[in-house]
Amino acid sequence: MNPNKALWEKGDFTRIAQTMRKSGEELVAKLGITKGMKVLDLGCGDGTTAIPEAKLGAEVLGVDIASNLVDAGNSRAKDEGLNNCTFRLGDACDLNELESQSFDRVVSIFGAMFAPKPFEVAKEMVRVTKPGGKITMGNWIPSDPTLVAQILKISAAYTPPPPEGFISPMTWGIEGNVIERFGAAGIPAENISFEKDTYTFEGPFSPDHFMATFKNYYGPTMNAFDAAGQNGKSTQLEEELTTLFNAQNKSGSTNETLIPAAYLRVTVNC
Repeated sequence: MNPNKALWEKGDFTRIAQTMRKSGEELVAKLGITKGMKVLDLGCGDGTTAIPEAKLGAEVLGVDIASNLVDAGNSRAKDEGLNNCTFRLGDACDLNELESQSFDRVVSIFGAMFAPKPFEVAKEMVRVTKPGGKITMGNWIPSDPTLVAQILKISAAYTPPPPEGFISPMTWGIEGNVIERFGAAGIPAENISFEKDTYTFEGPFSPDHFMATFKNYYGPTMNAFDAAGQNGKSTQLEEELTTLFNAQNKSGSTNETLIPAAYLRVTVNC
């Protein structure tokens, strides 16, 4: 199986996505999406941004590599009564089933950044976007002190070294890399802009509970716990992550979670 597909089907990202809905809606409201636009939401998960895009009247196609998330997205769209939002399987590195220049907007929030071939991802996103259209990416920032970058940094310390040729998804959080990748796809640097933004994880439960959700349902963290267990270090990993989640919690309560995480918002004018 494709290792990236295996990673995201291993857990159940819907458990985490439930804490991201409000920020997803707030982000979509900034994107200038209007009724009738054709939108591709790439690495869409179960629709944290695709569903709000459809509620604005866009014709939305969500594409994700994980079959369980595609199923969850279609179920959410059905429950919301949205016949203008569909989800299907696909790989951000190769969107061969999608026609060139067919979308007004391509949106990928913490999705396509995890695909293993970043230059192919940039090329495909540009290919399927109409001239005059826009691409928006949300990418976690390497070495950032906020939650997700630190989760991935801690998890990496407990897992075996990646295979030769592996390109960290966090490299999408570096402006120079983004410019290089889209430049290779024909986009001049002046057509690319950046803004540091914040995504907030929010839920009516303790940070300890939220950490356990990552431990049990988030592919990268699950892999870290598998590796740590083999080395007798699972308790150490759990303590490190528990400390992180509690330190990052801004809710003012031990029974609620409110954790902001910084990310790089990329806008590409095609």
